[in-house]
Amino acid sequence: MKKPNMEDYLQEGIYGSRETKPGERKKFLGTLRERALLTLTKGQVMQELGNEELAENMKQYPEAKLLLNGNVSYRFLSPYMDIADKYNIHHTTISNQESETDLGAVLTLDYAIEKETVTIEVEEKEKKDSTGENGMKGFFKSLFKPSE
Repeated sequence: MKKPNMEDYLQEGIYGSRETKPGERKKFLGTLRERALLTLTKGQVMQELGNEELAENMKQYPEAKLLLNGNVSYRFLSPYMDIADKYNIHHTTISNQESETDLGAVLTLDYAIEKETVTIEVEEKEKKDSTGENGMKGFFKSLFKPSE
């Protein structure tokens, strides 16, 4: 490892200290993938999905922290804040205008845990109409059925 010289100190003073895996940190709201316990997408947060899984992980890891995406409306984040308060989990809202991520919430630790899967798959509830087909697509299919 080389010794820092004057140029290194100047660069650090101007641009800040170097960061490991900046792309990964932008995606995971400032933390690394290896530290994540559970992640929820913005869509899952807006639909209030994953509450049970989040609560289970908070019970199991009381030293965890909840990172919430500041680009998501507060009304969608408040149920997750309530869950964090219930289990005495520190939560913070991350608002970084320079990076874009599809994650709405990340439950993380200060150390690497290296869980294989940190996302949750929630089954989409399919809406059925009176014809038994899915949604509006099924409605239009029923209107334009060929006559027998």
